Amino acid sequence: MLNSITISFLYLRQFFLARLQYKWDFLASIFSSAVSALMGIVFLVTLLNGSGADSLDTWSKSEVLFIYGYAGFATAIFSILAPNLYQFGDRYIIQGQFDRVLLRPLSTLQQVLTETFNLDAIGNLCVGLGTLLIAKHQLGISFSFFDYLWLILSGISGAVILLSVFVILASLSFHFEDRLGIAPPFHNLIAFGRYPVTIFNKGIQFVLSWIIPFSFIAFYPATYFFRDKNLGMMFLYTPVVAVVCASVALWFWSFGSKAYSSTGN
Repeated sequence: MLNSITISFLYLRQFFLARLQYKWDFLASIFSSAVSALMGIVFLVTLLNGSGADSLDTWSKSEVLFIYGYAGFATAIFSILAPNLYQFGDRYIIQGQFDRVLLRPLSTLQQVLTETFNLDAIGNLCVGLGTLLIAKHQLGISFSFFDYLWLILSGISGAVILLSVFVILASLSFHFEDRLGIAPPFHNLIAFGRYPVTIFNKGIQFVLSWIIPFSFIAFYPATYFFRDKNLGMMFLYTPVVAVVCASVALWFWSFGSKAYSSTGN
């Protein structure tokens, strides 16, 4: 296990050093990503500053921005690791590159996740954390040591949830050869996880909480800091949901990889 983690970090280090060979291009990509993420913040602020729309349901503008920024941590980690999941069906199944993966003495899923990285998402991470800190200041929230620990734990848990959902979707390509797959519609659903789930109807709340649990990316973890919203201790389920999602994803991947048939067969 330790060797696998070390190898993953070595992959990341190698990829990072390769990108630094063209550092201005790399920095420009990060800046572009940050600007794109910032546009989402600007839209949200503009919406909530409009006449008659200074809040969403019972959530103030600062609270909504806090949750939106909270999501930036998990989604950035996910975006860094996920590029190969989007093109898995085309690149690894149809083009037959999964054969190469099978020849190596490492977990096939680990290889798929660490063969390439989207380091441009560092820009999204910076914007998300910046938004979180600004909203934190506006709300008068003071973080203790344990609060920072919760932020890190819940952020990693949110990233695991996102990765797990898309690993499940990617694993379907073992059974149904499709260049695009079904990931794009689910990627659009991530946006729902950046808002308070209580603003949606009960059906959507149930789906986003227990079927496609994107509400555990940021909303429920963030309620750790909003105990007055009468949402109980739902935030405590965040790491539990992450473990369950990861376990299901690993099963789907294992089952799917056993059904893989090489393009050479």
